[in-house]
Amino acid sequence: MLEFDPSADIQALRSTFADIKAVADVEALTADIARLSEEAGAPDLWDDVEKAQKVTSALSHRQAELKRLTEIEQRLDDLDVLVELANEMEDEESVEEAKRELVDLGETISQLEVQTLLDGEYDARSAVVTIRSGAGGDDATDFAEMLLRMYLRWAERHKYPVKVMDTSYAEGAGIKSATFEIDAPYAYGTLSVEAGTHRLARISPFGSADKRQTSFAAVEVIPVMEEAVEVDVPEGDIRVDVFRSSGPGGQSVNTTDSAVRITHIPTGIVVSMQNEKSQIQNRAAAMRVLQTRLLLLKKEEEAAKKKELAGVITASWGDQMRSYFLYGQQLVKDLRTGYEVGNPAAVFDGDLDGLIAAGIRWRKRKDDDD
Repeated sequence: MLEFDPSADIQALRSTFADIKAVADVEALTADIARLSEEAGAPDLWDDVEKAQKVTSALSHRQAELKRLTEIEQRLDDLDVLVELANEMEDEESVEEAKRELVDLGETISQLEVQTLLDGEYDARSAVVTIRSGAGGDDATDFAEMLLRMYLRWAERHKYPVKVMDTSYAEGAGIKSATFEIDAPYAYGTLSVEAGTHRLARISPFGSADKRQTSFAAVEVIPVMEEAVEVDVPEGDIRVDVFRSSGPGGQSVNTTDSAVRITHIPTGIVVSMQNEKSQIQNRAAAMRVLQTRLLLLKKEEEAAKKKELAGVITASWGDQMRSYFLYGQQLVKDLRTGYEVGNPAAVFDGDLDGLIAAGIRWRKRKDDDD
């Protein structure tokens, strides 16, 4: 007689999920959706485009969050029914299906549990990610493009909307830099642990000596701020250059000078945008990103000053936060958490959840210790 009894495992998942729902505050979430839905239904909503975009974006994020919680609860109920039917019918195929669903639900709830640790000021916001190639020549620019694909595939796995805002192609392989936005709840809090220097070690496909090549790429993650960021940027502090958008190999992809590059002279921060159709739109998008970076820089300086005055010295994230080994041992290792993955191909294909979860837990412990 077939006996399959995962009731203890399902009960453990229900207990964890109940804690997640308590933290998410479903009642408040539902009230927010009702309020925002009423605002979104106002006939004069689009008289103020910025306000309308803010309302519709907030509504979309909260609806997505509630939908995810509702779907998980339904899947737990469906799993109970599937297990019961499998045992009644003594159906091995149904048992295997239930086992797969149990594992998948466990991973989904575990990821959601990690999200409850994201309680920073900007953690709930969407994210703007910039990848820049570092030392290593063609290998570095190729590595930067590998990282870009990795994060885009991660977003695709989670069905998160992505908007590539700017790409600067290298003359040889890969890209010099790329900036993209992931418009999803908690995208910033989740991906902020990816910020830092990434290192790739492999036998270079661009050399003839079959020697191991080490190359680097930097990942920057900032939150998407509200339209009215409280950072004053005097016109005299910026230099604005316009140019034609370019594709692989430097080829022009449009016939007008619509792409915009803004340089903040006092800090040296440079922001480029070429995704929008007009120069005005690209300049507005670039200014929003510049203001966000300046705001975060200001907060970092204030935090560093407080630690200096308090006499507290803490280790930074370091120049290398993760290494990717594509020769010999075939390994991806996070140098902060010690978390390792023995399948780099899967990681570069967007399987990042384990690394990200370990990073979030590590940061939470570090913050609690501080």
